[in-house]
This record gives sequence, C-alpha cells and structure tokens, in this order.
Amino acid sequence: MYAVMGITGKVGGAVARTLLAKGEKVRGIVRDPEKAADWRKQGVELFKADYDDVDALTAAFTGVAGVFVMVPPNFAPAPGFAETKATLKVLHEALSRALPAKAVYLSSIGAEQDSGLGLITSSHLLEETLGDLPFSHAFLRAAWFIENSAGDVASARNEGKIWFQLHPLDRKFPLVATVDIGKVGAETLTQSWTGIRHIEVAGPEGYSPLDIADAFADAVGRPVEAIAVPRAEWETLWVSQGMPEGRTAPRAEMVDGFNSGWIHFGVSGTEHVEGGTTLREVITQLVTRG
Repeated sequence: MYAVMGITGKVGGAVARTLLAKGEKVRGIVRDPEKAADWRKQGVELFKADYDDVDALTAAFTGVAGVFVMVPPNFAPAPGFAETKATLKVLHEALSRALPAKAVYLSSIGAEQDSGLGLITSSHLLEETLGDLPFSHAFLRAAWFIENSAGDVASARNEGKIWFQLHPLDRKFPLVATVDIGKVGAETLTQSWTGIRHIEVAGPEGYSPLDIADAFADAVGRPVEAIAVPRAEWETLWVSQGMPEGRTAPRAEMVDGFNSGWIHFGVSGTEHVEGGTTLREVITQLVTRG
C-alpha cells in the first residue's frame, strides 16, 4: 500500500489513479473524507489527517511501502514563507516517526536554487527540510503546470485575448500536464532505489505564450490574441484578480526567474522525464470543462 497526500487535487489524484491502475493499494490522506467519497468507492482507504496534526500524519505514513508528499500551494504567502515552514516542520516530525522506506515529493523546476525563486521558494524549502530524513527520497521537479491556464478560459472565449506575464511571447518555456506529473510520481513510488533522486518532469516539448493562445483559439473556435503585460502592471492586474495587496512580490519574482532563464531545466545530476500529454489536449479539456 502507498500513502498519497493531495488525492483530491490534480497531481495527487493522478498519482492515485496510476497506482490503482497498476493494481496497487492506496491510502488517501485527506482533510475531509466526505469530499473524497468517490475514492473510497474505487477501493482507496481514506485516512483523515490535517497538515498540522503530527500524530495523525504519523499514523497515515506508517505501515506503507512509500508515501507521496506535497505541501498545499500558497500563491500569496506571508513574508518569510511562515506557513510553508510550519507545514514542513510537522511533515518532518511525522515522517521521522513513521520512517517509511521511501518518499516521493512534489517539488518544482528551479528548486535547486537558493534565491530568486519567489513562490518556488516553498519547493526549495521542502527539499532542504525533508531531504535529511534517513530513507530514500525522490523530488519531482515539475515544470510550469499547463493547467495554470485554466484562468484564461473566460477571456479567451469571451474576448479573444489572453494576458501573459511570461515574456517574450514567442519564447518556449517548460510546461507539463499534471496527469503526467502524477504518472511519474506513481512510477517512481513503485521503484526501488537508495539515496536522493532529483527528477525533472517536463511535457513532450516546450511551449510559448503564442502556442498557448493558438491552442485556445482552436479550442474556443475563434482567434485568440496573446498580450504581453508590462512588468510594471503585474501587481495591479493580480490584485484585480483577487490577490491580496502587498503579497504579489513572490509571484513576480518567480515569473522574473522564468523570463530571465534563472529557473530552468538541465540541472547537473538530475534525471529528466518527459510526459506524453500535449498542450492542446489540456487546453481542450480546460475549455470543455470551463
């Protein structure tokens, strides 16, 4: 049996589905079992544990062949990433008590850097905090999620426009579908190894903002224009979309890191895996559901 955190989300859900398809037993670690009732119908053992509950997480991580670990995303963290650090402290304690044979973690492209990461700092902290535990580790350094484009469905469909902070518009960036991250996570969990692995998880190719706009155009059935948002206007745009004022700097620093090439793939000592799900497949799904 494998314990999976985040099973009600996209990546954790993909990990669980892949494990079940391989005939493996799955323990889903959830905050609210009622919201995960469909997983129970599929044979998943649901285990209630909050991210701040050391005892519950320890029990959830105990008696399994391996665990898939992820920290809840926080797109507007407090200064110093206090929330992430608190969660990692609890996870470290629970894992040190349970001592599973191995753990696979959702990390991020760029997590090897110790500065200039913005929101990806949470993944750097994860690798730095949990990598000292005495069992086998695999950190999945995932590319930019294609599903981040979900918020562009309405503007593409209604206005024929998408506003991008990734610049320049014709530059190809590393993107990946969450289903492919989950597949790699499940495959890694069922492997045997010792020590620490860092695995870059990419899509079948790189994609530019222009490629994303073209994929949306095909999906919505109308021309879609890609518009580059000037750096000075990012904060105003994000606040208008619901981000708290004064909390946009980490997001800006992350995007700056992608645009400058500071956040990149091809890091020495890492494995590299490419998924098979294309940009157009994901965008079509987003439009159909949205």
